[in-house]
Amino acid sequence: MAMNLKNSLFRITHWETWHYFVKYIPLSPAWLWYCLRARSFWFFTPSNPTLRFGGFEGESKKEMYDQLPPGIYPKSIYVSHALTFPEVENLFLTDNFQFPFAVKPDVGMMGFLFREIRTVGELKLYHEKMPVDYIIQEFITYPLEVSIFYYRFPGQAKGTITGFIKKEFLEVTGDGKSTLWELMLAYPRVRFRLAEMRSKHNEKLNDIIPKGNVYCLSRALNLSRGGKLVSLEHEKDERLVKVFDDISHYAGHFYYGRYDIKCSSVEELKNGKNFSILEYNGSGAEPHHIYGNGNTLVKAYKILLHHWDILYKISKSNHKRGIQYWNFNTGWRHLK
Repeated sequence: MAMNLKNSLFRITHWETWHYFVKYIPLSPAWLWYCLRARSFWFFTPSNPTLRFGGFEGESKKEMYDQLPPGIYPKSIYVSHALTFPEVENLFLTDNFQFPFAVKPDVGMMGFLFREIRTVGELKLYHEKMPVDYIIQEFITYPLEVSIFYYRFPGQAKGTITGFIKKEFLEVTGDGKSTLWELMLAYPRVRFRLAEMRSKHNEKLNDIIPKGNVYCLSRALNLSRGGKLVSLEHEKDERLVKVFDDISHYAGHFYYGRYDIKCSSVEELKNGKNFSILEYNGSGAEPHHIYGNGNTLVKAYKILLHHWDILYKISKSNHKRGIQYWNFNTGWRHLK
């Protein structure tokens, strides 16, 4: 009872833990206002013209990777769930993939069904359970994962980076006495996902983690999967902007969104070296820096409203250039 009360109080006082819809419902009148101004329920679809639905929802990772410069995203194989497993095995053997590697849905979100695969048996199990097409992807070993929110107005040479954060894994550190389960119970960041962690690490719950050893609970760095976001606001500079200006111009029509990246260091990223783009999230991307800077809910809302205003203006500009808004029925069918 006391634990439930403590958890409830923590949720109430930490808006970051609220359900997505609870956080966004108060802002819905502003979103509807942009729909009315554009005379389109899907006013955002021209924002990134070469991404399905403007990259708001349901876009394929393949269509995103195909528009990026070669060599700056992970080596990938696109797998149909209709293939037999021997056919899948032949694909990754032919391309000389080495364990471990990553798998994730080609159309996905928030780290859902992302897994690290270490054996043929694990891949077979994943393939048998996957009802949709997915990607086999080399496991990028750069030590740092960051997110950069970037936008550029059509016709302008230079864009703007509004947010720069790094991501930290959901991990516990052993003390040589406590079991993995006891370490989870004692760690506030795990308190709201105990059922998920119990299922994922069921075979090791009673293991005592040696003192000083770090045990990773989730390989997905998304906030929704337990990742921690830390501000790198102080690292934004002209060199970093130029790297993403160059990528935006290469892609041609990536005007608004968030890049999720692994890199060797912030300095190397600024030099345009030793980094790999894991994802590009378009018009539906959340500015992750609302979470990483210790913002109040009011401050977070101001940041979100600013980004929606930018999204509306970019979409309007592209619409004037001949990019049409999706009609209601097409957009509705796509979301369904």
